Amino acid sequence: MLDTIAKLKILSDAAKYDVSCSSSGSTRANRKGGLGNASEAGICHSWTDDGRCISLLKILMSNSCIYDCAYCVNRSSNDLPRATFTPDEIIDITINFYKRNYIEGLFLSSAVVKSPNHTMDRFLEIVRRLRDEENFNGYIHLKAIPGADREILDKVAVHVDRLSINIELPTDEGLKLLAPQKKKKDILLPMTQINQGITRYQEERKLFRSVPKYVPAGQTTQLIVGATSDSDYRILNLSENLYQGYGLKRVYYSAFVPVSTNPLLPQISAPPLLRENRLYQADWLLRFYGFQAAELLSEDKPDFDLLLDPKCDWALRNMHLFPLEINRADYQLLLKVPGIGVKSARRIISSRRFAKVGFDDLKKMGVALKRAKHFITIDGRHFGISSMDEVKIRSAIIGGSPMGLEQLSIFDLSGGGDCGIKTGLSV
Repeated sequence: MLDTIAKLKILSDAAKYDVSCSSSGSTRANRKGGLGNASEAGICHSWTDDGRCISLLKILMSNSCIYDCAYCVNRSSNDLPRATFTPDEIIDITINFYKRNYIEGLFLSSAVVKSPNHTMDRFLEIVRRLRDEENFNGYIHLKAIPGADREILDKVAVHVDRLSINIELPTDEGLKLLAPQKKKKDILLPMTQINQGITRYQEERKLFRSVPKYVPAGQTTQLIVGATSDSDYRILNLSENLYQGYGLKRVYYSAFVPVSTNPLLPQISAPPLLRENRLYQADWLLRFYGFQAAELLSEDKPDFDLLLDPKCDWALRNMHLFPLEINRADYQLLLKVPGIGVKSARRIISSRRFAKVGFDDLKKMGVALKRAKHFITIDGRHFGISSMDEVKIRSAIIGGSPMGLEQLSIFDLSGGGDCGIKTGLSV
């Protein structure tokens, strides 16, 4: 029989492969006599170099799974130590860790134990008791189990701040190949239910202030990158559809970690972290820069250039749109320029109301001029490669580091603000 500490070592380690863990977006305040606070200032973020949030207690309830997904370390056929927390143990750990200031909230996931309904019933007991019995008002992010009944999901949703339902493999073909026990409709159906529940809550809240909160921080999902032959184009199209059709807060991308020698899986020596980074950058372009998936990639060009960030890649394929005059281009066009981020574009628009913007002004505004200078003119003057030759500009942008690859860092020291992402990987 394992003690709680032994279980914690096993189940915290098993949780590291789930990256759909974010602690922002909730405004659940503390109540008199309560414990914890999940308002915006109440959660202290900490991001590792590979982009994983470490501010929460991040554990699995169990790693004893009934499924045998080829890509998963917790698959039923894998020979590894198994452990399962009881609800009492998870509640006790969460409260004690919070009181010791180790954590600001809980991210709880699990393998599928016995059945989806059984696993979700255990989740419901944990979050209900944390809220109602322990009076815990800290942040709770739960990974829901596809295939569970709607009634259970609705009951869980009023006790947590965020729910995630991981799609993991982007296509039906991939699921049939590597996770035949899972069905895409079982994943998308609860996503629809959560989206409808959030909308219903927002409408009812206008009429009745006593309506219980329903996943106030929204829902997220995770896609595994590199476990199947699916292209970046298919993955990005799926992400775009999830944002538009299901109201997702975030799509997380997880580079495939080779944890199995299954012949159906790619035989790689290391996770494709750079490809993961490019997808995060493209995701940022979808959500904040007004790009569409079909602009960034196509069937003819299904994958991103690993040597260039997606915006540079797009710009070099659309040289007919450049150079843009920095003192005349509108906000949406400025956002298309490599090296110009959302903040710097707003600063340019604001500054132009009083005087023309110069080269030194752009530096102060945080524009990454190493990239931007090739695609803009400043009061009619061009500071980049005069021929506007795509090959030469590409060479100039990627030059300065071996093979054009730059060390991934938690900070973008260039200050360009171009596709800044909360994954610990800079552009």
